[in-house]
Amino acid sequence: MSRGPELIDGKLTFRPANEATWEDLRAVFGTSDAGQCYCQRFKAPGWMWQTTTEAERAASLREQTNCDNPGARTTSGIVAYLDDEPVGWSAVEPRTAYPKFFGRTPVPWAGRNEDKEDDSVWVVSCLVTRVGYRRRGVSYGLARATIDFARERGAKALEAYPMMTQAGKEVTWGELHVGSYSIFEEAGFTEVSHPTLRRYVMRIDF
Repeated sequence: MSRGPELIDGKLTFRPANEATWEDLRAVFGTSDAGQCYCQRFKAPGWMWQTTTEAERAASLREQTNCDNPGARTTSGIVAYLDDEPVGWSAVEPRTAYPKFFGRTPVPWAGRNEDKEDDSVWVVSCLVTRVGYRRRGVSYGLARATIDFARERGAKALEAYPMMTQAGKEVTWGELHVGSYSIFEEAGFTEVSHPTLRRYVMRIDF
């Protein structure tokens, strides 16, 4: 089934976030949806909206990505470009980079015997498409790009925790920051578990 007209996922290029500029990343995030969270949902202490300000979350992401620092040894994701225009972002890190995965969040662990301290298991925790480029395949391209990104950095496996959308029900872009099931299925991830009504664990082992 077609994903819609004017698909651009095959035309995208990708850079580790440290090789991107902070202005590029801010352009992708914009002022709504993920632009309020800055990928700190599973990192910030307490209830993120009460314990941190937007400026603090932005500063945390900037530090984590090492944007504008091509020589940095670490970064926390990749930026997608159409020509030279930044159009997407994906957070890709070791699973241990997300402290809240070790608390009340059931998704990574429900029904599984997993070593929670294994930092060779990486996670795609967020996919963001810039307003104006949505429904054109950017997330599909990003999901594929995360595989080489993680593998080249020593990951032994890569996981994602997408949601399965339900026919006839509206889903906001904020809800889909984890990506949809079909995005990861097309990229080659396989289903591991189905811990909640709409959430899945999907994985590639290297």
